[in-house]
This record gives sequence, C-alpha cells and structure tokens, in this order.
Amino acid sequence: MTLRTVTKNNIHILNDDPSLQTIIFTHGFGTDQTAWNAVAEAFKDQYRLIMYDTVGAGSADPEAFSPNKYRSINSYATDLLAICQEFELKNAISISHSVGGMTSVLAANEKPEYFSKMALVGASPRYLNDTDTGYYGGFTQEDLDNLYQAMSNNYFAWVSGFANLAMQNADRPHLAENFARTLASIRPDIAQSVVRAIFQSDHRADLPRLQHDTLLIHSTEDIAVPDQVADYLHEHIRSSKLVHVSATGHFPHISAPGQVIDAIRQFL
Repeated sequence: MTLRTVTKNNIHILNDDPSLQTIIFTHGFGTDQTAWNAVAEAFKDQYRLIMYDTVGAGSADPEAFSPNKYRSINSYATDLLAICQEFELKNAISISHSVGGMTSVLAANEKPEYFSKMALVGASPRYLNDTDTGYYGGFTQEDLDNLYQAMSNNYFAWVSGFANLAMQNADRPHLAENFARTLASIRPDIAQSVVRAIFQSDHRADLPRLQHDTLLIHSTEDIAVPDQVADYLHEHIRSSKLVHVSATGHFPHISAPGQVIDAIRQFL
C-alpha cells in the first residue's frame, strides 16, 4: 500500500484480513467516510472494510483536488478504481451513498471483476429534469442556478439551510448539525465546483451496462432523489432490487442505520 494512496483518500481499513470478502464504502457530497460508521460497525466482524474520503472532502489531500480534473463524476470513479487496484480487490461489495452511487456504477462498468454486488443508497443518475424524454429528476435548471447562486452569495448560510432540508428529522436536530459541520469543512470553492459536477451530470445511459446484483435503498421526503428516480433506477438496472426504508431525508444510513443494515444484510 503506497503512502500516496493512503493520504490522497485518507484510507482506513477495518478488520484487515485479506482472506475475508471486502466491503468498500463510498460516501456522498457533504459527508466523509464517518457517515458510514454505524453501518460499518455491523459488518466489521465478518468482512474486511475499506473506508475512504473522496477528493475534496473529509481529510482527503486538498492538494489533490483540481476543478478541471474533477469536473465530472468519472474522475471520482477513476480514484475508486485506483483504490481497488491498490488493494487487489476481486468480487468486493460496494456500498455507496448519493453521488457515490454513480461513482460506483461507473467504476463497476469499467472493471466489473473488482466487484460482486452493489448497494446504492439515495443514488440518482440525473438530478435535472429532461422534458424531451419525460424524465423527472427533481430539479429544473432554474432551481440549480438558484442553488449555485446561494452557495456563491453566502456559503455558510447556505450550508445551514441545506443541511436541514437534506437531513430532515427535525426532532433530532443534532443530525443536521453534524451534517452541516462536515459540509462547512469543505472549502467553498471546492464545494461549488463539486456540486456543479454532480447536479449537471447525466449517467442514465450507464445504468443498463451494470452487470452486478444491485440493491437500491430509498427513503421518503428525499430532497435530492424523488420516488420517480428510485423507480427509474430499478427499471434500468437489470439485476436490481428496490427497498423503501421507513426513514425520511437523504441520509437514511445516518438517520436510520438499523433499517439500512437490515436491508443490506438480507441482500447479501
């Protein structure tokens, strides 16, 4: 394992036994690898776990980020493949959230032998509505332009409002507060660049290429991923199973980890 690989993505391994099947966790925007702590705890005795921070987030090397290089999700998929290659993974289980879901799909399409099964939590192939095809992603271009402007005008004020909207669970304000902390720790220029890369992406054409059994976990009142998107994923990933968990907000692995753990266990 090279030092550069470790520091670039702040890699941590739990239960480092190469004889065990590996689970690799990929987090979504605004969080870091700690978002998976509760879920990882449930699997650490039976699996080797790889946790990492995507470039621009958490404790990943900030010098590794370039707005030109990371202007698309494909670059994050390249990083994921580099980690898989570094640890010589074969038939690993990928568990990912939000944009991490499409990162994992792209990686699995490129090197299917690295993975055996995929679990996507709150993933979306396209956030922008497409009136030409009737696809409903949940956002108009005006919505997204307003979001970019709000981030540019006062990033930290935007963080507070967005954290509450995305997390929901108003009866447990500490959840949104914790999300706001990891979101605010991202350099504002990096956050704005990454958000544009995510929300302007379109990976619908990549879904039918996925060869692996895939679990789709969807919660209610998800500001980023409406029900129609979860249905679209299920329709276009041939070997997929869609599970609706009784949780609100975009982060069921944080707000209702027990349900996410149960769904993954049944799937595996």
